[in-house]
Order: sequence, then C-alpha cells, then structure tokens
Amino acid sequence: MSAHNTPPCHDHCSKVNAVPAGNEGPVEVDGVLRRSVFRVPGMDCPSEEQMIRLRLSAMPVSSLEFDLVGRKLVVCHGGEASDILNCLVPLGYGAELVESALVDSGNAAVLNQAVETKTLWILLAINAAMFVIEIVAGWLGNSAGLIADGADMFADAAVYGVALYAVGGSYRHKLSAARLAGILQMALAIGVLGEVARRMLTGSAPEELTMVGVSLLALAANIACLALIARHRQGGVHMRASYIFSANDVLANLGVIVAGSLVAWTGSPIPDWVIGGIIGALVLIGAVRILRLR
Repeated sequence: MSAHNTPPCHDHCSKVNAVPAGNEGPVEVDGVLRRSVFRVPGMDCPSEEQMIRLRLSAMPVSSLEFDLVGRKLVVCHGGEASDILNCLVPLGYGAELVESALVDSGNAAVLNQAVETKTLWILLAINAAMFVIEIVAGWLGNSAGLIADGADMFADAAVYGVALYAVGGSYRHKLSAARLAGILQMALAIGVLGEVARRMLTGSAPEELTMVGVSLLALAANIACLALIARHRQGGVHMRASYIFSANDVLANLGVIVAGSLVAWTGSPIPDWVIGGIIGALVLIGAVRILRLR
C-alpha cells in the first residue's frame, strides 16, 4: 500500500449538490440513475476506500459497493459516469470505467442503511470500550503491546465515529471530521511509540498474564464485530472495510497474545516491545494517510 497525495478534484465535483456517499441511507438523485462499474487497481485496503468515499461525497451518488479483493467499485449515481471517473482519476489509483448502464431506481438494490448505521454504532461502542480497557491494562501491566493494540482500537473507533458524525454533512464537513480523527490518531500513535522507546530504555518488564488475558478479551470483542459485519457482507452490502478493520484487529490481538507467551517463555520483554512498535507504526501510517486527504 502506498499513500497518495490527492490534488483537488475537477470543478464539477465541488459544484454539484453535496450528497454524502457514506452511511447516510438512500438518497434522492434527480433524473436517471446509472450503475457504473470501475476497475481501481490501486484500491487494496480500507484506507483507499475511505479516500474514495470522501472524494465522492460531493457527487450525486446513491450507493457505493466496494470489492477490495477484485479491485472493483460499483457506483449508483445520477449524471454521467465520466463525472465520477473525473473525481477518481486524481486519486492516483489507476481508476478506469468498465461499464455503465441505466437502471430502474425503484428496483435498484439499496442497503438498509438504518441497520448498517445501528451496526456501526455497535462497532464504535465495542472499539471505544476496548480502547479504554487496553490502554489502562497496558499501563498498569507495563505492556507496550497492549497500549499499542488499544491505539489500534481507537483508530477503528475513529473511522466509525467519523462516518456517523458526518452523516448528512457536506464534503468539507466530512473531510474536517476525518482530519480531526487523523490528528488524534497520530498523537496517540506518537505517544505509543514514545512509550515503547521509554520502556526499552528503562527495561520495564510486562506482566505476561495481563497481556494474554486482556488480548483474549479483545480477541473475543473483535470476533463479535466480525460476526456482526459478516451478515452484511454476505448480503452484498458495503461493510467490507469494517470487516477488514476487525480482521486486522484479530491479527493484532493474536500478535499480542504470541508476544505475551514469548515473554512468559523467555523471561524477556523484547517481544512486547517489538509487537508494540509494529502496531504503533501501523497506527501512525494510517493517521498519515488520513491527513493526506484533500
């Protein structure tokens, strides 16, 4: 994955009436409705998806469907497909139009946004709660890995929070909210990396039982998130980004559990420092990507 500096979109992007393309629910689009399929080779992670969503916030978009594995984006929209493409090209992901056809707006497949919004609130609550639990447990248990994993939970909560906070807002409103989340995420990531460095200098040893126990709790929380999102994903609606966030969190949880086990086995705090540094760096990279949005 590589970060892209995104120059301003064409004038048409900013002149149309603002119609958020996030989790706001079905929208009314004047005139005919088109279903356009785009191939986006550079779209391979939730960060790129978030950038595309922000980019299309000011466009007359009814729904977005992302296929990160297949590098495909399906957009139901008003206006011409070329207008959507003109907004995607400056992102630098290699977007190209595959096909575009008129659809019957009355029969268009539309996500039940009320259910999705409720799910996002649940995901936000779970991630926010685990953020607090892991930060406190990591501090008391001298575990850089738990603190870093808590920061990762905050990063996910920030994504869900931005989506919900910006409901009904303009593109500029949504972008400002995303940048605020990015600033908070960056500050937290820098703090985590600083804490890892401090523990390396002082040689503080983590409590391996605390590391493993709390990580098991976080693992259970993320599995619950995956179960919630899986129902939407199988239904063909857009929740793939949230699914990938939680899947990545499961990997981070397993990393902390392995690190805690290695600490118990070797008696060395190095595995805790390593996993803390890795997760902290990933959170920092995510923050930079958000702040590069234009």
